[in-house]
This record gives sequence, structure tokens and C-alpha cells, in this order.
Amino acid sequence: MMDPSNQKHFTVVDYVIFAVLLAASLGIGLYYALSGGRQRTTQEFLLADRNMHCLPVSLSLIASFQSAVAIIGVPAEIYTHGTQYWFIGCAYILGLLIPAHVFIPVFYRLQLSSAYQYLELRFSKAVRIFGTLTFIFQTVIYMGLCIYTPAFALNAVTGFELWGIVLATGLVCTLYTTMGGLKAVIWTDVFQTVVMFAGQLAVIVVGIQQTGGVSEVWRKVWEGNRISGLDLNPDPTERHTFWTLGVGGIFLMLSLYGVNQAQVQRYLSARTEKEAVRSCYMVFPSLQLALALSCVMGLVMFARYCGEDHSDKLGASTRDAMVIYFVMDMLQGLPGLPGLFVACLFSAALSTISSAFNSLATVTMEDLIKPHFPAMTETRATLLSKALAMSYGLLCLAMAYLTHLMGDSVLQVALKIFGMVGGPVLGVFCLGMFFPWANSTGGLAGLGAGLAVAFWVGVGSIVTRHSGTRPLPLYCNTTTVIQMAVTNVTLSPSSGLRRFYSLSYMWYSAFNCFTVILVGLIISFLTGPMKEEDVTPGTFYPLLGKMLFFLPEHKKKLCCGETPSPQRRQPPQHKESNGLVVPQDNGPSHDEMESFLPDTHKPFVEHETAV
Repeated sequence: MMDPSNQKHFTVVDYVIFAVLLAASLGIGLYYALSGGRQRTTQEFLLADRNMHCLPVSLSLIASFQSAVAIIGVPAEIYTHGTQYWFIGCAYILGLLIPAHVFIPVFYRLQLSSAYQYLELRFSKAVRIFGTLTFIFQTVIYMGLCIYTPAFALNAVTGFELWGIVLATGLVCTLYTTMGGLKAVIWTDVFQTVVMFAGQLAVIVVGIQQTGGVSEVWRKVWEGNRISGLDLNPDPTERHTFWTLGVGGIFLMLSLYGVNQAQVQRYLSARTEKEAVRSCYMVFPSLQLALALSCVMGLVMFARYCGEDHSDKLGASTRDAMVIYFVMDMLQGLPGLPGLFVACLFSAALSTISSAFNSLATVTMEDLIKPHFPAMTETRATLLSKALAMSYGLLCLAMAYLTHLMGDSVLQVALKIFGMVGGPVLGVFCLGMFFPWANSTGGLAGLGAGLAVAFWVGVGSIVTRHSGTRPLPLYCNTTTVIQMAVTNVTLSPSSGLRRFYSLSYMWYSAFNCFTVILVGLIISFLTGPMKEEDVTPGTFYPLLGKMLFFLPEHKKKLCCGETPSPQRRQPPQHKESNGLVVPQDNGPSHDEMESFLPDTHKPFVEHETAV
């Protein structure tokens, strides 16, 4: 623990600002609990009545990903290893374009409420349940990390009682999610995103001013060797290079923005498909802004402390606590600003957690409970959804306790979890969407193999404690940096299995995704590939066909199948909550499903969602 003489304390103003943030979040939850349809139906509670505009949806998409982990983790990463991580911004381009034009149209036109319903339409019930359980596992672990990060950091610097903070965060969040449903979650996200950016900006501006201006910051950062050039080293075991971040990062983004229930639920809550796609586009500039703010903060922090290592003052705590120390140090004597930053941290955490609770409640409800109790009344289903959101809240508090037993940097742990579990899930969606021959046995086997390999590599890297590169030295003058760089180079490369375990964690998503596709296709061909006419209409996206546009039609049909024509099979029928089977008539027509991406000369097809 930190030496009490170094602890920076909150003033009354800080406490007030912090309390106002929590109160405002609760207020938004209460407002939506008591207004509109009062969260009486599962459609309203879990999908905000499919009535949201693209701006709140896009801000909510950022907030649910830009958690406290990113706000503390990214500056700590830049402070320790230099700006190489910034290149992940390149991955955002394709990482958002592909979901906007491939995943969103498929999901939106199938009128799903859980992304994993897709797996049942395309494969079978078993694949859907497997997918759902994987998602629940991933999210609960990640939530523990999200609650624990800000609580730990606050505790290290201000001496707040750690578990008191964890409980407060978890409970406030559980309350407004349980009361106000997805609408409350999205609008609190909007409010929290604004607070988040304001807090980071305040720290950067004050930090630059106290370090002696922009040119001084630049000089120190440059001399301290923190500005990284383009590292084109193709070695996949290097922790961060342009390839691991720019290419491996695309798969990470796809698993988050393409098939993660928390994000898919946002798209599906949009008014029309066009709004959903637009919200995906609008995420891009804000994500770049968030990344830039975090990176600049790391650089300012380095310029402020270069040559001094304060980790001794922070006891055994990690570099992540250093970020909070820097913030309290910068904003000391400016009443209200430390409170604003802590509020910004917590709002980041709250937004991530609340979206997770809501999406966990959705998948449990839609994928695990409703299929077994088709006769359940709407009121009971809504009550049950709320109870689920609440119980997941408490489960995540338990996970927070487990998180503090892990030793890695926060950012790395988070990205590892996304890669290890999100990668295989992305793989099974790609398998179904792009390969018409894949059958449900292949889907199950692929997902199982993907998860097995993921945990083998992931656990192997934790056991052999392989984090890749050493941190850069914390000095400003160049000679020491050069000596340190020379000693750094002479580390002996690992061999055999250890080398396999030292795969950069940024490649986890891609590696696991391809494992699933490969195993899935092999097993599908061994057990008899699926016939083209058996694929449910609307679940297949002719990716290979689009990529091989230069081939003549008949050859294209041979190698990649085609979108099934509407005459062959009845559209999937959906059960209403009272157990009656009704044909789906509010969905798009079949020819709309067939022309997947509207061509440039066609106007955008927009469907209002019938409620």
C-alpha cells in the first residue's frame, strides 16, 4: 500500500462532483423506469423498443468498450512502452467497416434480439447454447476487471476503502440497469461518455501547463525514446508491432463490434437498419479521439515524471495506479477536478458494466430460458429479465474479487480475455456467414477446438509468464536509453513450445478465429457438408462471391455457392411469447435479403421495425 504521507485526498467539492455523477446515472434509470412504456415488455427492457437514434447509439457503443480499463491501461502502456500501441487506430477502419456492411445487415434483417439466435437459425440449438455460454463466461470475467480497475486505483491513491468502492459501483449500476432497461443504459452511456472526455481533457491541459508547455513535453518524450516509429517486424511473438496491432487488432475489433452481444444489442435497438449502420460509422471518429486522448495523457505523464519512478511510493501496486497518482498530482489544489476525473473513470466503468448486465440478461432470457418456457407471459418474462440483470450484477462483484489475484497489466488482461474467448465466437459466426457448406457438427467442433486452443495458448503464456518485451527505461537523456536498448536486444529468443506460448496477445483473436473456421470446415466436409438449399435464407453472406467478382457467374457458383433463392424454403417461423407460431411478416422481403449490400445505384433499403 501507499505511504499515507503521499496520499492525495479528495476535498468536499470532489466528493460532491463524484456523488452528482452517481446520482445522475441513477436518475436517468429512474426516469426510464417511470416514463414511456415503463419497461413492462421484454422488447422495451432489452431492446429499447427498437426506437433509438444513431447518435446515442454510437456514443453508447464507444462507452461500452471504452471502459476504465482503457482510460487507465492505455496511458500506462504508453508511459511504459512508448507510442507503438497507437497504431491500433489503423485497425479501427476495417474493424468498423466490416461490421457495418456485413454483420449489421444480416442481424438487423433477421429481426433478432440476441446475436446467438443467429447461430440457431444457421446451425442448430446446440451451437446457439454453446455460443451463449461462451459469451456469458467472457463477459462475467471482463466485468470483474472493469469494476476492480477503478476501485483499485482509487484505493491506491486516495485510501478509499477498496471493497466499499467496488460494492458502490456494482450496486448503483445494477440498480439503474434493473430499473430502466436498455434505454437507461444507452442514455447514461451518453452522459458518461461526455464526462469521460471532459475528465481526460482536464488532466491533459493541466498536465501540459505544469510540465512547461507542448514543446517541453515533446522534447522530453523524444529524448526519452517514447515516440515509436513504424515497426514492421513480422515476428508474431513481438508484443506490439504494426502487424500485431494493425492486422491482429482488426480481428479484435470484429469480435467486439461485429458479434459481441453488448454491441449487437445496440445496433438492433436502432430505429432502422440505416441508423444502425450510421451509428457504426459515427463510432470511428470518437474512438480515434478516445485513443488519442489516452495516448497523449501517457506522453504528458512521462514528460512529467521522466527520470523518476514513483512506483516505490505506490508500494507494490502496478503502473496502472501510476496513472491515478499522476492525475491526483496534477490536479491537486484545483478543487473539483480530481473529483471530475474519478467520476470520469467510474462513468467509464459504469457504462461498460451496465451494458454487460443488460446483454447478459438478454442472452440468458432469449437463448437459455424462453425456448424452454414458450408459454411464459410477457410480464413474468420482463420481471425475470430484471432479476437476471440483478443477479449478474452480484456475480460480477464476486469476479472483481478474483481479478485482483491476477498479475498482468490491466489493458493486457482485458485484451487477452477478448482474444481468448471473443476470437472463437467470431470464428463460429464467420463460419456460418461466409461458408454455406459448414454444418452444425462443424460449428460445434470448431467452437470447441477454438476455445481449447485459445486456453492452451492463453494459460500457457500466463504460466510461463511471457509478456513479450521489457518496459522501456524511465530516463530522459539518450545515452542511458541507448545502453538499456543494447542490453534489451541481447535477451535470448525462446524456443519450442515456449515460443508458441509467447505469441503476441494481439494475435489471439485472429489465431483462434482461423482455428475455428479451419476445424469447422474440415469436420463439415467429413460429416457431409450442408446443401445450399438447406441454409436458412438470410443467414448467409456471399463473401467469397463478392471477393471473386471478376470470375464468370458459373465458376463463381462452383466455388462459393450462392444466396439461396426464396422458393426453396419457408422463412423461419418465430414463436410469440404465448406459444403461438406466427410467420414472420414484419421482416424484409426475400429479394431484399438476397441483395445483401445495396449496390451504389440502388437507394438504401430502410425498414421501420414493427413493434
